[in-house]
Amino acid sequence: MVEISKKVGLNIRKYREKIGWTQEKLAYEAGLHRAYVGQIERGEKSIGLKNLEKIASTLNIAIEKLIK
Repeated sequence: MVEISKKVGLNIRKYREKIGWTQEKLAYEAGLHRAYVGQIERGEKSIGLKNLEKIASTLNIAIEKLIK
């Protein structure tokens, strides 16, 4: 389970940085806490499906791109 959490976190970071956003900006736009976004990106927290959907929608990408 840890491996998938790290992979998803790295993908979120990649797409977030691609559009030039900070963790704080992504968190604000997705309606999440900045610390939570940081924990997800570092693979420290497993992300729930609802929050994964929020982040994917906010980044304007398909969920599949975050879990591949």
